[in-house]
Amino acid sequence: MSNLLLRKNDRTSLFINGASLHHAARNLGFEVDFLALRDLFEQQCSFQRAFYYAAMPETEDYSPLRPLTDWLAYNGYHLVTKTAREFTNQSGQRRVKGNMNVELAVDLIEQAPRLDHIVIISGDSDLRRAVEAVQSRGVRVTVISSVKTTPPMIGDDLRRQTDHFVELADIAHHFTRRNADNRSRPPIRHPADAEDYDDEE
Repeated sequence: MSNLLLRKNDRTSLFINGASLHHAARNLGFEVDFLALRDLFEQQCSFQRAFYYAAMPETEDYSPLRPLTDWLAYNGYHLVTKTAREFTNQSGQRRVKGNMNVELAVDLIEQAPRLDHIVIISGDSDLRRAVEAVQSRGVRVTVISSVKTTPPMIGDDLRRQTDHFVELADIAHHFTRRNADNRSRPPIRHPADAEDYDDEE
C-alpha cells in the first residue's frame, strides 16, 4: 500500500468523519467494506485504533444510522457520537446539522503523543489547524479524501497542510464492498442521504 505510505513500526490510528466518507464514497460509486478497511491498516502498520465520528439525528424514531454504528462498535471501531441539531433555515426549510469537526480535532490532539502517524478520512479545511498542531509534535499526517468528486471533497487549506494526500478513488478497491462478500454487512443507509442533512457549520 505505497499510496498510504504506511510503515510497519509506526503507531498509527485512523480517524473517520462518517458523513464525509459516506458522501465521497456515494459520489465515487462504491460502498465501504469496513472490515477490509480496518484489515488494510492492521496488516501494514502498528495499528492502534480506528475512530468513527457520527452525528445521530435527534428523533424518537429509529435512526437509520444506528445499525451501522452498532455494527462498527462490535467490529473494532471506537465510536464518537453526538446528537445532531435540528433548525429551520431562512427559507423555512427544516435542516439537520451534524458537524463533528470539534470532536475529531480534540481527539487528534489528545492522541498525538501516543502516535507516529495519523490518517484522517475527511476533507474539511476546518481541521487544518488541528493537523498543524499534531504535526508540531512530530506526528506525520495523511489525509484521505477526493478531488475527483464534483465538487472536490477536500479543501485546499487542508490539502496543503497535510504531509500526504491520498485520493480516495485510487485506494477504494482495497475496501470496496462486493455483493459476494458477506464478511461485512453494515447497512448503507445514512442520514447524510437526506436532503435536510447538513454536516457543515
